[in-house]
Amino acid sequence: MNDSPSPDFEPLTRPQILVAMGVTAVILMIVSKLWLRFGSVQLLPLSWNPEQAALGVALSLGITLASSLLYRVWGAYRESAQFYLNLAIAPLAWLDLVWLGLLPGMSEELLFRGVMLPAIGLNPLGLVISSVLFGILHISGRRQWAYTTWATIVGLLLGLSAILTGNLLVPIIAHIVTNWLSGFIWKWRYAHQET
Repeated sequence: MNDSPSPDFEPLTRPQILVAMGVTAVILMIVSKLWLRFGSVQLLPLSWNPEQAALGVALSLGITLASSLLYRVWGAYRESAQFYLNLAIAPLAWLDLVWLGLLPGMSEELLFRGVMLPAIGLNPLGLVISSVLFGILHISGRRQWAYTTWATIVGLLLGLSAILTGNLLVPIIAHIVTNWLSGFIWKWRYAHQET
């Protein structure tokens, strides 16, 4: 297994990753706001509900567990995920994981589940299209197809949670907590491998 970044990418620095996350979040939020302003679409409702917040946490635990199992049994996913984690998480400090959860979790959910899904339709077609585009957003290189496939599946789960609950809170919490858990688990393992 090759854990080092591929020739497709130079290793990124901590400031580069933080800036890239921030810029990407701002761009996605601008696209969302423009779509809402000039399109004939209503934002999927976002309201606080403790039971649905707990559902978001439970969904994130399921996604994280499934990812861990895939990592163990699917070599292509393991290699692809390891590359992505080395590229995006290794240079980050522990406290940066807060941003790893919040920035993508809020901006990506706003665009893909909050705006795009209702715009296309809260139906199977809307679910598939928004999930495939979500997966494409996570392409980090031409050899990273397995990670992109997994991101598409996660997009389906997040979109389905939005459709079934009618509340954007569920996928936002699930996305944020999944990113936090995945980042924390990976950094913890990485730190213990180096000692």
